Amino acid sequence: MATAPTVQLRSGAHLPLLGLGTWPLNDDEAADAVSLAIETGYRLIDTAENYRNEKGVGEGIRRSGVPREELFITTKFNREHHSVDGVRRAFEASARLLGLEYVDLLLVHWPNPDQGRHVEAVQGIAALMEQGLVRAVGTSNYKPAHLQQVMDAGIVPDVNQIQLDPRRPRIEERAFHNEHGIVTESWSPLGPGSGLLQDPGVVSIAEAHGITPAQVVLRWHVQQGMVAIPKSADPERLAQNLDIFDLELSGAELARLYLLDTGEAEIVDSDGFGH
Repeated sequence: MATAPTVQLRSGAHLPLLGLGTWPLNDDEAADAVSLAIETGYRLIDTAENYRNEKGVGEGIRRSGVPREELFITTKFNREHHSVDGVRRAFEASARLLGLEYVDLLLVHWPNPDQGRHVEAVQGIAALMEQGLVRAVGTSNYKPAHLQQVMDAGIVPDVNQIQLDPRRPRIEERAFHNEHGIVTESWSPLGPGSGLLQDPGVVSIAEAHGITPAQVVLRWHVQQGMVAIPKSADPERLAQNLDIFDLELSGAELARLYLLDTGEAEIVDSDGFGH
């Protein structure tokens, strides 16, 4: 059974380049999808406190029968936990729901800069990592300015998870990440609701390779070193999404996908939105 190749994080942990996103699945749906995904070959599973499905994700992990050390489990916590003690409480609640002793990557879900504790939230994750409860430190939806404040406090996150797809390629953010050794992880990598998979340019590349438009877009992510976490509960699509590591997009095809950039208009602004 094929599994995704990995990228080594600053912490030393190995993060698979492709994983399963679980929003907006409920507990029962998540249990089924996670179990099926792991059986299909997925080793990265992404959930969050705010998804309200960590219990289901944990059930899917147990149901799969795959040893814990072979999996990479990610979760995130909400704004009310943005303190060192709060992060510990959030971790304990998530670990209990997941049925796990540790998580591989814990992320601050949104910076919520209005409350001014987005640096302390990351410090809380770093404290858990020192105790072996977390294997990597993550942020989600942090802008370069937010990340710089974290780095000024002496911590460089392993991962920053941001909204990213060919229509929203986030070139400046990725350049900042690359400069500082932060891995970029893409949420909503297939641009749901944007018409991306129906775009004639994407469809023509798919036809040229004999693959699906979704496979083209996911290959665009991973071929450039980004980690993608598409959500699917469909057995066929789960298998297709993972089956992208034996194909190569040409430089011209990558460039063609960059022409789909629609600018900043459809990007959720993390200075104003967050939970």
